Amino acid sequence: MVIEVEMKFAVRDEVELRQRLQKWEVELGPSERQVDSYFSHPARDFSNTDEALRIRQTESRVEVTYKGPRLDERTKTRKEIEVALADRETAAPQFAQILEALGFCVAGEVTKSRRVGQLQVRNRAVTVALDQVDGLGRFLELESVVCPADVAEARATLEYLACELDLGGTERRSYLELLELHSPPL
Repeated sequence: MVIEVEMKFAVRDEVELRQRLQKWEVELGPSERQVDSYFSHPARDFSNTDEALRIRQTESRVEVTYKGPRLDERTKTRKEIEVALADRETAAPQFAQILEALGFCVAGEVTKSRRVGQLQVRNRAVTVALDQVDGLGRFLELESVVCPADVAEARATLEYLACELDLGGTERRSYLELLELHSPPL
């Protein structure tokens, strides 16, 4: 089983953030457009169970991801199961049709541009993602994917890095939750 240990932060000043990342020798890659379609379960409310099911589409790949409930109060640590789908052109709409045939409904969509970098902190691989989320603004995510036995150490590493980068308070809500808060009621 794989556990994703993640922390997310709103970016106040991107220029200043990039300078701090350069001190850690983080090179952000090219921007990649991601469209995440989230689905609601026909028999249980994912907002109550704190789960997520999404299809992510980029120019080069399609992935289906299940995220389990958050495992702590400080970070977005959770079980994650991710499967790549073949045939990028038809995979996402066809898999969405399967989900809808089973009673799942589209719950929302998040579109963002993401630049990703990597670094080693305390002998642990950390992914750094700078996101420009349509309708929300800029965010920085720190992530380490680990086995369950390494969760505490990975969390401590991300908290240390967040402090070193002076990132401020964490944002535990998903982009979809934040977009729902900012959307006018129907």
